Amino acid sequence: MAKVEITIPEQLEMQIARMVEEGEFLNRQEAVEELLSTGMRAYQTNGPMDDEEGTGLEDDGMMGHEDEYVF
Repeated sequence: MAKVEITIPEQLEMQIARMVEEGEFLNRQEAVEELLSTGMRAYQTNGPMDDEEGTGLEDDGMMGHEDEYVF
């Protein structure tokens, strides 16, 4: 398996840590791997979004709040 090093915002790190603590994933590695795989499948299904055709929520996070992201 390839190794990848990434830097993510503290907010995302806290959300991943919370998911692990709540038992949704066994550890950080599994969480990141599963969330990345899910995102890749969604991207391949829907394709990239054109900025002009976006939902208008991109600038404010996925749920309309600047600091809220949903996977």
